[in-house]
Amino acid sequence: MIGYLKGTVASIQKNPSNRVTLTLDVNQVGYDIQVVPRLIQQLPDLGEPVQIFTHLQVREDQMILFGFGTAAERDLFRQLVSVSGIGPQLAVALLDKMGLQDLVQAIVSGNTKALARTPGVGAKTAERIALELKTKLAEWRQHTGLSSLPSAGPTPEIQEDVEMTLLALGYTSDEIMQALQAVGQNTSLAKNSEPDAWIREAIAWLSQ
Repeated sequence: MIGYLKGTVASIQKNPSNRVTLTLDVNQVGYDIQVVPRLIQQLPDLGEPVQIFTHLQVREDQMILFGFGTAAERDLFRQLVSVSGIGPQLAVALLDKMGLQDLVQAIVSGNTKALARTPGVGAKTAERIALELKTKLAEWRQHTGLSSLPSAGPTPEIQEDVEMTLLALGYTSDEIMQALQAVGQNTSLAKNSEPDAWIREAIAWLSQ
């Protein structure tokens, strides 16, 4: 119904449950939009213009506008909520935790461990997301051109071994993901290199 809104940033509010509401002034009408928390880093200052892509959720007792920085994020959100048991808040949490590229990559590659790192997403839910969206998102990613920006990390099979080893050494999941992305971009490691090679490079990066 409402594809996007163009206006100026009137206010940004964050509640204790990590839900972020952007009030967008569009021709002197204030629209309250729940946005993905990571979008805050990309928003301009108060009073500055911005375009927000939106999805309107209509229920019997309320209407909620969800907002995204790009049309691709909005479209991925719609794919996620089409999965049985995935509500809009869980879809927002997935986008916020992983970001567009890594989330699509995890689903297409069937990396349910990565999906399950998002609070509220258990193993069964992660499997359902991968099962229902794997083929759809592979085609969608190719159509939108997202496949031109592949993940810099190792293949899913190798990544699982690397993550288990690094977790055992005391590193957090977030630290491990950052390290694998960084060394994949900054070294000559191939995606199918041996796990030991990824582990050594990741530890060296984390020790800097």
